[in-house]
Amino acid sequence: MKNRILNDPVYGFIGVLEGELATIFEHPFFQRLRRIKQLGLTYYVYPGALHTRFHHTLGATHLMGLAISILKQKGVDITPPEELAAKQAILLHDIGHGPFSHALEHTIINVSHEDISLKVMDYLLQKGIDLSLAIDIFKGDYSKKFLHDLISSSLDVDRLDYLKRDSFFTGVSEGVIGTERIIKMLNVFNNNLVVEYKGLHSVENFLIARELMYWQVYLHKTVTVAEQMLIMILSRAKYLAKSGKNLFATPPFKFFLYNEISENDFNLLVEIKGRKLSVLELFLLLDDDDIMSAIKVWSLGDDKILSDLSMRLLNRNLFKIRIQEKPFTAHYIEIVKSLLNNKLGLSEINLNYYYKTGKVVLPKAKDGEEIKILKDNLILPLSEATEILNINMFSKNTEKYYMIYPKEIISLM
Repeated sequence: MKNRILNDPVYGFIGVLEGELATIFEHPFFQRLRRIKQLGLTYYVYPGALHTRFHHTLGATHLMGLAISILKQKGVDITPPEELAAKQAILLHDIGHGPFSHALEHTIINVSHEDISLKVMDYLLQKGIDLSLAIDIFKGDYSKKFLHDLISSSLDVDRLDYLKRDSFFTGVSEGVIGTERIIKMLNVFNNNLVVEYKGLHSVENFLIARELMYWQVYLHKTVTVAEQMLIMILSRAKYLAKSGKNLFATPPFKFFLYNEISENDFNLLVEIKGRKLSVLELFLLLDDDDIMSAIKVWSLGDDKILSDLSMRLLNRNLFKIRIQEKPFTAHYIEIVKSLLNNKLGLSEINLNYYYKTGKVVLPKAKDGEEIKILKDNLILPLSEATEILNINMFSKNTEKYYMIYPKEIISLM
């Protein structure tokens, strides 16, 4: 099969779809990623953030090719089947994402996208695409641990691509990282993926950029509000579905609205529009359009709460958010609930759709998972090798607490 060259806005012309990778690329499950935005509702803050998981996955696969090429030049033993399997694994690493990823995981189904990605790989394996080695590498079960590290670690090609790509499409220049420099500094030592010491400053910049991107993009306060309002909408729709209310939804979306699905249900067969599909196949018909088309119809529906929340989200009439370093006190929460009750006249249970408390977390690397620096034939965790980073960047997770509520009650507070 002829190699394909794609024009990527971040890297320029890239050739990532040689040979057997093209079989995955052409599969409907993979093409679906064109219809799932990489950053969900982040375009409410950064209008350019309309890139998709399709873009990101191709970019990460391109970086995987570059990384393997560099490692082979340095004498690391990577066979052709291992190289293909590593590329297959990264090409499929996001295949299990649903529309608006985390919002859907919290409300409509209770299965993580990583688990669904593995189920998709198993499905494709059963359909004749040889992914057995790719699955072992993806799960971390293969003997050459560094291949898994390239896919999932504190410095993997997944992160290298999404930081650079998300920075590009949001216009947040603080997220720009020296991707090529970092990849050229990669090596393998005692089966671990490491960065040579001369690449230390590039890795330090990577960690700073990641932290800045979390607070300026991924955990931006308005992005947090929009995502939490989407979760409220989906929660209300799920409640109405359980109550027997007939809601508009596309056939795949309706199935998940009206049924409780667990990890063990994905192989079950269901009949939709005269066709028998597995629950997994049905899930892989869902994309962002299913959710947004339903919300548009719900905004005109007769359930006042669902209609109001849907209309607010569609028109970007978002709730107010307060963020602070400590959890909100029970006294303050009661004040907000009382003001909401006086303003909206809702019952106690329905007030939960108009306020929410929670926390946003910037995760730090777990023990033993720090970026590894190779210096004088010794592996040092980045926290010991760094020359400019503060130790707080390696300690416990950074947490901030939020409360969201309608803007209408601000004047009453």
